[in-house]
Amino acid sequence: MRDHTKLTAFQLADEVAIYIYRLTKKFPKDELFGLTSQMRRAAVSVPSNIVEGCARESQSEYFRFLEIAFGSLRELHYQFELSEKLGYLDGCEAGSCEGKIIETEKVLSALLKSMRKS
Repeated sequence: MRDHTKLTAFQLADEVAIYIYRLTKKFPKDELFGLTSQMRRAAVSVPSNIVEGCARESQSEYFRFLEIAFGSLRELHYQFELSEKLGYLDGCEAGSCEGKIIETEKVLSALLKSMRKS
């Protein structure tokens, strides 16, 4: 079993989830069951799938869960951009969060790429 806490991808994804929860607290109340809920689910899905993948014995299952995590992260990035376009995000906080999302995408993508080669 792999230790997910040692993975940079997990650490970053965990930070992103916390950012998203904090940012979406300020969203309009009529978005509670819409964009707020969608973004929170996608944000939690990323580190959750990394953790679940790390708990799997086979390399192929581990890889599959990392791919799911990456898909959720890309989904979250779109939802984040949509929230910006709708004016739901504060500029300074949003910039920090988007930077963290992009960094997480790069790290997780590199991890997947390295696994494809082996």
